[in-house]
Amino acid sequence: MSRRLAAAALPLVLALAVGASACGAVTSGDGARGDDGTYRIAFLLPENKTARYESHDRPAFVERVAEVCPECETIVSNADQDAAHQQAQAEAAITNGADVLVLDPVDSRAASVIARHADAAGIPVVSYDRLVFDAPVDFHISFDNEQVGRLQASVLLDAVAARGVSSIDGPGSLVVLNGSPTDANVAQFRQGARMVFEASGAPVGAEVDIPDWSPDQAQEAMERALATLGRDQVAGVYAANDGVAGGAIAAMKAAGLDPLPPVTGQDAELAAVRRILTGEQYMTVYKAVRTEAHAAADLAVSLARTGEPPEGLRNSWVDNEYASIPALMLEPVAVTRDTIAATVVADGFWSVEEICDGLAAECAAAGLTEGGPAS
Repeated sequence: MSRRLAAAALPLVLALAVGASACGAVTSGDGARGDDGTYRIAFLLPENKTARYESHDRPAFVERVAEVCPECETIVSNADQDAAHQQAQAEAAITNGADVLVLDPVDSRAASVIARHADAAGIPVVSYDRLVFDAPVDFHISFDNEQVGRLQASVLLDAVAARGVSSIDGPGSLVVLNGSPTDANVAQFRQGARMVFEASGAPVGAEVDIPDWSPDQAQEAMERALATLGRDQVAGVYAANDGVAGGAIAAMKAAGLDPLPPVTGQDAELAAVRRILTGEQYMTVYKAVRTEAHAAADLAVSLARTGEPPEGLRNSWVDNEYASIPALMLEPVAVTRDTIAATVVADGFWSVEEICDGLAAECAAAGLTEGGPAS
């Protein structure tokens, strides 16, 4: 049986509803609406500095819910990197009759309040992409985040070596720009990368956490690293995601570095894929967000209808410091210039037209369009 709010809450739900709900309708903001028989699924996103959430996670999740559950309504909120605002959005969804919360937390620890309140109201919580700590959570869907860090670090060291600069014995250090310290995934990215760097003996000249995943703060951190280490002493840059990479690249270009050292990334943002083609960024990590969002949508619908996850969804368990949580952990994929076609294009994440607008020569050289073979 679905863990829905008690019947006593229905008058408030109906009072707050605005009009009749179309099947699969979507509202943005802090409230739910719909007929009494509609399952309401709240999809709570953390921020929009990372482009994937609004451009990929949101539409994929909403479309999948509408496809598999005509009697479901999806309420989408984006907290704009404000944990207090996310809590208010979640509380409104709970009060207004949400049957399931799919929560991608701004702050993985602060979000425990949301999960505890939902649990007290009998509402299942799916921890989406980022893990919620120290609270009852029904399921976690994400990627193997240590593997993300290992991929980034391994590809970076290979790129440094391919350029004839030994990150162990040569005149260069690595700059490590981690993500936001409030994001639980960052510790896992960092752990995976450190395993690779320490095993290779690669020297890390500077390491900084970037609050809120802010490209502006990444640019400032890279400027400080260049001033401290020397502009010619940076062999490579570990940037935890593409926004951070963009900030680091802006700092190095402003400092006159040419060529730029290899720079990593994550999320396969369109700007990053285009930077890979122009040689400004070496790699990114592609995570099949559509697969993740579809799995979360299927899970949310099953929880709303039956109170149970779909059969066979779990492939792992994670410890969130409250309990061992059933989880689906997906595999990330490294993307370089040579694998753009086989990854983000083949999966329909970005089209050749989107990637190649204004980059005809680069796309031909990479084999994305006619005119030149992939090298």
